[in-house]
Amino acid sequence: MKILLFILMFLPVLALGAEVEYSLVIRNHVFEPSEIRVPAKQKIRLIVKNQDATPEEFESHELNREKVIPAGATVKILIGPLAPGRYPFVGEFHEATARGTVIAE
Repeated sequence: MKILLFILMFLPVLALGAEVEYSLVIRNHVFEPSEIRVPAKQKIRLIVKNQDATPEEFESHELNREKVIPAGATVKILIGPLAPGRYPFVGEFHEATARGTVIAE
């Protein structure tokens, strides 16, 4: 019982170092959701799943990230820690429809 209590006391401290995960789906050349609200000053892991039959490229100059996501594939993109603000991203292969924003608060 004492061991369980000890683990529970330190669990929040252990969780502080972990990246928080957020999911994005590419469907019909559109990012869903188009906005993701994340905590500022924390590392974030975006899990991006491309459900389209064609590849897409996640690109953001503001986030300093560029990653091709093959058709039907899932990739992880690490970002942050971010200052509070808005960070747009696009699907470079379908820029007219594949648009989104990470909002750090």
